[in-house]
Amino acid sequence: MIQKLISGIKKTDAPIVVGLDPKLSFIPERITSKAYAEFGETLEGAGEAIWQFNKEIVDAVYDLIPAVKPQIAMYEQFGIPGLVAFKRTVDYCHEKGLIVIGDIKRGDIGSTSESYAIGHLGSIQVGANTYSGFEEDFATVNPYLGSDGVKPFINVCNKEDKGIFVLVKTSNPSSGEFQDREIDGRPLYELVGEQVEKWGSESMEGDYSNVGAVVGATYPEMGKILRDIMPHAFILVPGYGAQGGKGKDLVHFFNKDGLGAIVNSSRGIIAAWQNENYSKFADGQVGEAARAAVLDMKKDISDALASK
Repeated sequence: MIQKLISGIKKTDAPIVVGLDPKLSFIPERITSKAYAEFGETLEGAGEAIWQFNKEIVDAVYDLIPAVKPQIAMYEQFGIPGLVAFKRTVDYCHEKGLIVIGDIKRGDIGSTSESYAIGHLGSIQVGANTYSGFEEDFATVNPYLGSDGVKPFINVCNKEDKGIFVLVKTSNPSSGEFQDREIDGRPLYELVGEQVEKWGSESMEGDYSNVGAVVGATYPEMGKILRDIMPHAFILVPGYGAQGGKGKDLVHFFNKDGLGAIVNSSRGIIAAWQNENYSKFADGQVGEAARAAVLDMKKDISDALASK
């Protein structure tokens, strides 16, 4: 699967993933009012609004980017209707030729971890029939429980040609409370990075592994260290844009081949129509504003890499 992602990045010349993390506050009234008129001010109405919002964004940007990353919590808060919107979004993105990174941050042990992996990346037998659940291409995985929690995902990835991104150094301000703690004189995130590289050796595709890492754009110096520790891991980089990351912060996340990283922006793109920098799109022009934001992000990253 990592080679499919690389092909998409090369085709679009955009190492960018759009985070589909909708909130009702991001959705213009013209969309919510139509959804509520049909389904009422209910969870079903909210799910419909989210789905229509996502569709407008995807229709506007699918030709510019290789991948999207829906964050499942934004859908789960609306219960089953939210999960229906999540699944509709995943399926629609696949129809548009996009790679889908399910931002699920799962991690458990044994059969539980295996069940998460099957539900999001694999398939399950029901009588004489085989079904896939949410059917993402990649999933984010929390490694806190160790190899017991990660290897079931790797097994499913190898069986189904899928991939994972393991949390190594996250972009949030309090990440250092645990991730920066020193063990035998080294920060924990370095040790996790080394383990990601080892796990990746079990699922190689060419020069890269199907086992990637999550490293926040808000910590560029740590990203430089982790790039060296994990030469075969693709790095999913959150924290661009709304969280403060800029193109110049990202150069060390990439390898010398210009590959090795894909940068996520969520509300900086999907809520761009509410940003004063895109005020000409303020009247609910969700797709147009998102497209402009992607083009600006693409230029920012391209300029930064060119000056590397």
